[in-house]
Amino acid sequence: MTVMEQITAQQDMPAWLVAELRSDQAGETGAVEIYRGILALSKDPDLRAFATHHMETEQKHLDLINTILPHAERTRLLPVWKVMGFLTGALPAIFGAKAVYATIEAVETFVDHHYQQQIDQLDTQSLLPEIKAALVACQADEVAHRDEAAGLVDGPLNPLHKAWAFVVGFGSQAAVVVAKRI
Repeated sequence: MTVMEQITAQQDMPAWLVAELRSDQAGETGAVEIYRGILALSKDPDLRAFATHHMETEQKHLDLINTILPHAERTRLLPVWKVMGFLTGALPAIFGAKAVYATIEAVETFVDHHYQQQIDQLDTQSLLPEIKAALVACQADEVAHRDEAAGLVDGPLNPLHKAWAFVVGFGSQAAVVVAKRI
């Protein structure tokens, strides 16, 4: 049993946190698949290096969340999150690096806020500092991903990029609502 598993086994997690961690598991699963989708379609060596590096980080986050979240509480919609994540990476990869970077910036902007809400609630309730620290570390990585992608967007986004970024952000919000329940 890992240290994190021992910590979570010793302390009851409130239902709200279990639901949040389930949504985190869904999100990190989707994130890994976003980068798989990019790698499946992009031939751009810089974009492939970006995707490979970030996929490794997202896989570490997923492994961590899977360690914290009791197996019986994990999302039952993994196939859905995998397909949606893959498409979220593959579709912009068809249109090039700018579309991919705009997608990553939109996703990570949402994820930053989502993690912050969880961190704030753990703070407010003075709960599980080890889990809070893990979420803070994941959030820092996500912010770095967002900022890197934003820096790589070449010039202003066109209306199609902006519309896609809106869809990605809205889809992320909808996925969290569903993942908290299933």
